[in-house]
Amino acid sequence: MAGNSFGQLFRITTFGESHGVAIGVIIDGCPAQLDIDIDFVQSELDKRKPGQSKITTQRKESDTVQILSGIFEGKSTGTPIALLIPNEDQRSKDYGHNVDVYRPSHADYVYDAKYGIRDHRGGGRSSARETAARVAAGAIAKLFLKQQGIEIFAHVTSVGKVDAPNLESNDLSALLNIREENIVRCADPATAHEMIEFIDAVRKDGDTVGGKIACVIKGCPAGLGEPVFDKLHADLGKAMLSINAVHGFEYGSGFAGSELLGSQHNDIPQPKASDSKVFKTTTNFAGGILGGISNGMEITFKVAFKPVATIMHNQQTINAAGEASEIKGKGRHDPCVVPRAVVIVEAMAALVLADQFLRNKVSII
Repeated sequence: MAGNSFGQLFRITTFGESHGVAIGVIIDGCPAQLDIDIDFVQSELDKRKPGQSKITTQRKESDTVQILSGIFEGKSTGTPIALLIPNEDQRSKDYGHNVDVYRPSHADYVYDAKYGIRDHRGGGRSSARETAARVAAGAIAKLFLKQQGIEIFAHVTSVGKVDAPNLESNDLSALLNIREENIVRCADPATAHEMIEFIDAVRKDGDTVGGKIACVIKGCPAGLGEPVFDKLHADLGKAMLSINAVHGFEYGSGFAGSELLGSQHNDIPQPKASDSKVFKTTTNFAGGILGGISNGMEITFKVAFKPVATIMHNQQTINAAGEASEIKGKGRHDPCVVPRAVVIVEAMAALVLADQFLRNKVSII
């Protein structure tokens, strides 16, 4: 179905369920002769995989990627790339208690309403397990974008009400090293420690908590994005809101920009240097996008994640017959999704940029 595919020219289709044999992705439209570093693809999956720390789900999945097609002698062939990730540690018995009971704030009821059938084992397609396929595809997109000089960096900026300070740095590799030195993937070490302690306390109480992820895209040329319906920020918004548990997206000044005057919010262009390929502005409230098209400045956005819906407390709910019932979470679940979602945000941003980059090739002779 169309709802399982994303992108127009650089297009992906994901498949599989949380407790099925495997999940995977087919990438169509990747240009030929792109060097495919499969170790890099695996390293991206390792950032998302479960069981990596005390503040993530303890489900043990190696998420070892298998190449089925589209890559020969380390290069893309221009034909569809098929990647498979076997499921290794399903415990379907953990979901026997909700065969006919709807879990609060899960997709159980709406899947029944839409399809008349649902996979109660971990939510089936509605499970965040599906995002591993996106990360694999996003890694291929990142390799393509790197060839164009485009870098993407995301990091956790808040967990609950624990907020990290705004970070300013032109050295993304330095921030990446800091981020990967802590299990919450925050680029500020002091705040990271506070976040970890908070998430662990929430976990021990059988509860969950949400958070925010900020993302910056450097090196994006001016001109990407379509002027009306497929604006660059609209595509980014759709990509981010398609990620499980995402409840908010803002770019540039976001909601805070609504509190400013035009004289405060306008980004004033600077005279273009003779050796520069793009113009710069004194501020970047626009978040690198004007009229739905990239302007050459850094693209900035934030994504808000709700608390995980499965909690280890008794909750009132209803069953499939509409009768009052009670349920308590079982199994292995994240107390907070943002540490593992950082690489998912980057992957979806990479898929949008790769698609828009290729689409822009037909915009001018």
